[in-house]
This record gives sequence, C-alpha cells and structure tokens, in this order.
Amino acid sequence: MEVESLVLNHIALVVEDLREALAFWGEKVGLPVAGAAETIADEGVDIAFLQLGDARLELIQPRDQASGVARYLAKRGAGLHHLCLEVPSLDAKLGELAAQGIELINEAPRERDGRRYAFVHPASTGGVLLELYERR
Repeated sequence: MEVESLVLNHIALVVEDLREALAFWGEKVGLPVAGAAETIADEGVDIAFLQLGDARLELIQPRDQASGVARYLAKRGAGLHHLCLEVPSLDAKLGELAAQGIELINEAPRERDGRRYAFVHPASTGGVLLELYERR
C-alpha cells in the first residue's frame, strides 16, 4: 500500500491584535510577511501570513464577535488555533476519514480563492483543530 504524502501548509494562531502579532512575528522574530493582510468577511476574520520555511504561519484576528474564531479566542485565549495539511485529494481524504468515524466539521469541501479546504473536529484529533487543503 502506498503511503499518502501529506505536507504542512501552515500553522494558525488566533491573535487579539493582528498588527501587534505581525510586529512580533515579523519584525522581532524575523519571519518575512507573505502577502498583504486580508479580510475574510464570510468567516468574520482578518488574516495575515508569514513565511516559515516551506510552510507559513497564519495569524487570525476575529473582526466579528459572533464568529467562531471570536468564540474560540474568548474561551481559550490567544495561541494555537489549527494545523493545516495539504492532501492530494480532499474528497478522497474526507471520505476516508468519515469511513473511519472521524468527526468532520465540513463533510463537503469549502472553497475560497480557488483553494478547497475542510476542517476536522478536535474531538477526533486529540484536541487540535485540523484543516485540510487540497494540493494544487
């Protein structure tokens, strides 16, 4: 049986203040900013990416206090939000996980900016929110 190749795409941190987080991770730690910060209106967040070797560090600040990220921040505080892995086929991976009884947040992939993604519930991962991206 061939082992599926998984690649770390990014590690996401939820932050209270995106500008302060960018100043720390970018200016003080020295990670290069990977593109402009952007607003994801339908998820109620502002995000920015920094390059971390072959992967990236995603900073997420809630802008809508009713969003899932705002609730996460209020409950758990700032810090690790999720890990994102790239998979060759998102549909196949979601089907495989569901068949094994893994709890999925998104049973069908979502799409943004031409990239397909889905989340796996932390209850099935040992407490870590897992995002899966389909490899381009």
